[in-house]
Amino acid sequence: MFKQFTGWKGVLAILAILIITATLLYVSNLSRKMQQEERMKMQTWVEANREILTAPQDANLNLATEIIANNTSIPIIQVDKEGHIISTNNLDSEKLARNPGYPEAMLELFKTQHPPILQQYNPMDSTDRNLIYYGDSKMLQQIRYYPYIQLGVVALFIIVTLIALSTTNRSTQNQLWVGLAKETAHQLGTPLSSMEAWVELLREHKENEPIVQEIGRDLDRLKLISERFSKIGSTPELEEHELISQIHNVVAYMKRRAPQKIRFIVKTHGEEDIPAMISPLLFDWVIENLLKNALDAMGSTGSISIDIATHTTHTLIDIADTGKGISNLNMDKVFKPGFSTKKRGWGLGLSLSKRIIEDYHKGRIFVKSSDVGKGTTFRIMLRK
Repeated sequence: MFKQFTGWKGVLAILAILIITATLLYVSNLSRKMQQEERMKMQTWVEANREILTAPQDANLNLATEIIANNTSIPIIQVDKEGHIISTNNLDSEKLARNPGYPEAMLELFKTQHPPILQQYNPMDSTDRNLIYYGDSKMLQQIRYYPYIQLGVVALFIIVTLIALSTTNRSTQNQLWVGLAKETAHQLGTPLSSMEAWVELLREHKENEPIVQEIGRDLDRLKLISERFSKIGSTPELEEHELISQIHNVVAYMKRRAPQKIRFIVKTHGEEDIPAMISPLLFDWVIENLLKNALDAMGSTGSISIDIATHTTHTLIDIADTGKGISNLNMDKVFKPGFSTKKRGWGLGLSLSKRIIEDYHKGRIFVKSSDVGKGTTFRIMLRK
């Protein structure tokens, strides 16, 4: 838990918590003071109203009149001793005109906000007892909502920052992959050309034919790998190819290099021809990566099943093995660059496979299921 808060994400989280806490404390204190001030204003208003109604005709009521006139922000409802509404001040005039029950609804709200103020014109008359209920002014309401608005702004700022940083990191990462792939292809080009020249020299002597054929196959394989790397970073043109034979070719290649006790099973559900828009070089690379991972997970015995099925909108390819499986702890990491349970390798195979299927082929690749000690199934979804 501590490690999660040591980076820049932790700094952002702590900063947001401090800002929100300080704002809530400040606004809480400010709203409490405003409530006290509005209570004093209402008591003054009640006193000014009593003075206007009880003063003799020759009394100077300028101050009381000014106090009454200046109260334009605090909504007021006056009720008699039986609870009937006598008068209202500063309520929404449009709502008053549209909704006959609006004053009663506001009265119930005011009762929950503040205790009433007693207004008694004649202290000797016990029946002369009106109650003044009042609500929060618009300014006080805005101040109370302010922390939630600021919370939303801070949350939006953090989300935008995280997205921007994530996008920047992903872009930098992609540039690194592309540069690495193209540099690898470039570096392979020179020795490949030289090897082709040596193969031609060997071919001049018939006794070298078996050697030439073996070297030629390996040379073709290296050229294929170089071409695959050269395509990383540039959007390939997708072409319609027959998927079953395409996968059978990859399986045949991997089968020759797998232990004899490994069984390969290809299921097509009776289909003989399943067309798909793919980049053959890159698609084959994905299938090879998944088959290699399956072989690494099983060791020298086990079975690999490739299930190809067509649906209304997608073609599904499930590659299942009987290997050691993937733990729940690692399930979310399998497609991340650098993740690998093997002692050697860069952990880029599945990451590049995901990029090829989802970015280039606009499909999906994910772990359909996995049980530790029983095996794993990867699923590829290609659009029809």
